[in-house]
Amino acid sequence: MNPIDWEQQRAFLAVLETGSLSGAARRLNLAQPTVRTRIEALEAALGTPLFTRSPGGLTPTERGSALHEHARAMALASDAFVRTASAAPDEIAGTVRVTASEVIAVEALPPVLTALARRYPRLVIELSPSNRNEDVLRREADVAVRMAPPRQEALVARRIGTVPLGVHAHADYLAGRPHPVHFAHLAGHRLIGPQSDSPTLRAVQAAGFPVKLGELGFRSDSDHAQLAAIRAGLGIGICQLPIGTRDGLVRLLPDFRLDLETWVVCHEDLRGLARVRTVFDALVAGLQAYLG
Repeated sequence: MNPIDWEQQRAFLAVLETGSLSGAARRLNLAQPTVRTRIEALEAALGTPLFTRSPGGLTPTERGSALHEHARAMALASDAFVRTASAAPDEIAGTVRVTASEVIAVEALPPVLTALARRYPRLVIELSPSNRNEDVLRREADVAVRMAPPRQEALVARRIGTVPLGVHAHADYLAGRPHPVHFAHLAGHRLIGPQSDSPTLRAVQAAGFPVKLGELGFRSDSDHAQLAAIRAGLGIGICQLPIGTRDGLVRLLPDFRLDLETWVVCHEDLRGLARVRTVFDALVAGLQAYLG
């Protein structure tokens, strides 16, 4: 077998995840011929094609699909290596990757991160807003804010409390309309919610909100898009009570409330790094203040 270098594997992963040489070139900030050359070199080294070519792009072969998880794990390890090497263990400097849900990342964390940046100007934060639980054990993130109790071992976890959700609307939407007090009063109103079935939708239904996808007048699987629609006066939807209070939204159906447990989590091996410990503690304090 010919030698294989990491740059070839990075190119393979980028093509696999973008579906084309041009998409991979943009992701890696390389020229498209360079990506093609690296893929061809990797295929030659392995002695097998990794993609089938077509006018629509590149489709992984069975061998290519089987290698996806290994390439992904190497990419995560490489990124974690770079972050770990970005500063000495006792320095509050270098890079820390933080992941949180869309709404928490965009609505709650910026003030916390601003205070950190002012106090520690050599600290670099990578923020990943995602409703997918990035794997802290695999070092997809250094510190995570999760809306469910962590179930993995080898994690340091701190429970913050619960984020309360309630039904809200903008005053402009409610102008000239009766304010719903009970679920039966929602008839005739435009409801805001997800586009597809989700754990959050099922939790809302289990908490007593009898909403169905077909009854929603505005649908998006982005929680932040739903929040933007509520703020714009498009209809009635569910958002976090601290946000509703802060933005002057009108809370409806006061008997309905859904509490989401909130945790800050990091790998136990990283707790000894000064920068990770500092970010972890700042998120704990900031989210406690956010919850009041």
